[in-house]
Amino acid sequence: MAELMLFRQDSDGRDVELSGATVALEVELQRRVEAGLEQMLGIRFVASEYATGPWHRGRIDTLGLDENGSPVVIEFKKGSDSGVMSQAVSYLGWLRSAQHEFEALVRKVLGAEAAESIDWRRPRMVCIAAGFSHHDRAAVQWLPERIDLVRYRVFEGGLLSLALVDSSPGSPRAASSRRNRRRGSVVDSAPAVPAAASPTSAGLVPECLRDLYGELDEALTAWSEVEVAALRHYIAYRRLVNVASVIFRPKHEAILVYLRLDPETVELEEGFTRDMRGIGHLGTGDLEVRVVSAADLEKAAPLIRRAFEAA
Repeated sequence: MAELMLFRQDSDGRDVELSGATVALEVELQRRVEAGLEQMLGIRFVASEYATGPWHRGRIDTLGLDENGSPVVIEFKKGSDSGVMSQAVSYLGWLRSAQHEFEALVRKVLGAEAAESIDWRRPRMVCIAAGFSHHDRAAVQWLPERIDLVRYRVFEGGLLSLALVDSSPGSPRAASSRRNRRRGSVVDSAPAVPAAASPTSAGLVPECLRDLYGELDEALTAWSEVEVAALRHYIAYRRLVNVASVIFRPKHEAILVYLRLDPETVELEEGFTRDMRGIGHLGTGDLEVRVVSAADLEKAAPLIRRAFEAA
């Protein structure tokens, strides 16, 4: 990924590049990101500086729950740290062994509904640092864990940038929480889609919508570094956060796309776009776009572009 460059226009109308820097103290970065965790990364805050016990002998910077219900471990490094990968694997190992402990934390902080919705198939590690070595970036692609490497920079004027450097979707595992074992429902006990499988090849896309979804998928993945995650109830297209969620309505031969876009910035059209703020729905995103034809997809293209440009 190219280095992020920011410019400010001076009094003479000339563009002057802003010089990025790192924080003086690691905790400074941690506290700032924790304060805006949901807005910046789509993650709800659960705990800070959490001790992992005598076996793992660590202290996790931040614990959270992302918008897809996945448990998240976040580690901050003010500079570059060659040991970030081993730490990531160790903490994800703790997370898998401490499911009941994590569920209790989520229940206490976010409530029973959030605790019941935890998806243990895709625990996630987010490493935020000033930089990553070539070996770190190569290791991410080989590890079976879900890991995001995020580079930060601070700029004058209180600006903070977060850029996704590398990401691995990991290998989903069977859910094993008490809730899933107890309920044993078809939905909750269904195996996760392998990371290498596309939603179409995995049989998640209704036959009547495959052609239309193929064109929609091309539009949603036309942007670099987009991860496609086939989840229990929807397909998520994400960068650092979910930018779009796709849900199928085969009875109506329609595809619903929920975009991370402010509905107030869109001229809503009945039967095509809808403001979903305050309305419960599967997937994430405040703007619903209903696609039933190639013409609808063409109309949706500018909205998709805006959502990804803002992500």
